[in-house]
Amino acid sequence: MQLHGSVYKSIGHCTKTVFRTEGFTAFYVSYPTTLCMTVPFTALQFMAYESISKTMNPTGRYDPYTHCAAGGLAGGFAAGLTTPLDVIKTLLQTRGTATDPELRNVSGLWQAAAIIKRRDGYRGFFRGLKPRIITTMPSTAICWSAEYYSTPLPSIDANIEAITRSAYEMAKAFFIARNESR
Repeated sequence: MQLHGSVYKSIGHCTKTVFRTEGFTAFYVSYPTTLCMTVPFTALQFMAYESISKTMNPTGRYDPYTHCAAGGLAGGFAAGLTTPLDVIKTLLQTRGTATDPELRNVSGLWQAAAIIKRRDGYRGFFRGLKPRIITTMPSTAICWSAEYYSTPLPSIDANIEAITRSAYEMAKAFFIARNESR
């Protein structure tokens, strides 16, 4: 329904029309591509977050600004590297509105990638790169910050002061404390 000039009046109207014209599988045509994009995005985001937060805050002390900034930068990094898969996913998800028969009948990740490469070259895989990065950075910054503030701090040891509250940082702190106690 976010398509410019959408013919759909509501979500229900869209669902019924897509089901009647394209069938049940139309709702899942981009699912494999979405998974192929989400898994690397998450892995890249965690890797980048860890590296950036260690660079920004080498002492590891609690700093909410580090969580926010490192989260935003990590999200932008991951978004940039996974943009080609996002372009493929978007082609698959919008095929039902295409007037071009080739686009309308695209059936999967590899076929969509071949069409993009043939029509636009490798540059076609990076359409929307800047907006994707710009819109992803604030949302991932908010997510990293919100996760910090929403997770309760466990009492691992009375001597450990204000570790971070994110699930990732709690697990890391647990294993560090465990290794130091040996």
